[in-house]
Amino acid sequence: MRVVAVIPTYNESGNIEGVINEILRLPLNIEALVVDDLSPDGTYKIVEKLSKENNRVHLLLRKEGRGRGWAGIDGFKKALEMNADFIVEMDGDFSHHPKFIQDFFIKVQEADIVIGSRYIKGGKDVERGLLRKLISFFARKYLSLILGLRVTDPTSGFRMFKKSAVEKIVERLHARDPFIVTEVLFYARKHGLKIVEVPIEFMQRAAGESKLKAGTLIKYLIRVWKLKFGK
Repeated sequence: MRVVAVIPTYNESGNIEGVINEILRLPLNIEALVVDDLSPDGTYKIVEKLSKENNRVHLLLRKEGRGRGWAGIDGFKKALEMNADFIVEMDGDFSHHPKFIQDFFIKVQEADIVIGSRYIKGGKDVERGLLRKLISFFARKYLSLILGLRVTDPTSGFRMFKKSAVEKIVERLHARDPFIVTEVLFYARKHGLKIVEVPIEFMQRAAGESKLKAGTLIKYLIRVWKLKFGK
């Protein structure tokens, strides 16, 4: 069974080679698909070099329509073209450590989607400030209430999908930005897909700066209503 890890990137030159190497070390039939938005720091050049050295490394270089959401959508579609049986969605900065993918693979056999959760037993949210933790707590409760998402960590972007799950929802996805994380779960619920959670340790990025600010997260919460009512 073929697993493809989709990794949207923008300016991750300090992390991406290490992330890919960790993925390839896993005892799975797994490949890395980096979806890069023409990073000024040359992230895509590193991936391009690695892809020439190893046929399990792939680069999808996007030159127009930059955005985390659109990169994720294109990555999903490319993974389907690659005939992936299972698709991982993850960040390329080591906040989502590849070592948890094995646990995902075990659990996805009994579900459609696996979410890496910081908030179930065994999970951790490491070294984040009090403000971010408070906003995250509010966001989780808010999303669960408004959209009826019955998961402990609806803001987690570290997930594994069966091919059939991605096929059902990918054409419904439109968010250009990280709001795609919420869109995915919303449409998964609409299709009655089974979602389970696996504990993870969410780490601070290994290098570079975070692209998701607290203020941006608050703005996303307003968009939840538009998603719910189809606007």
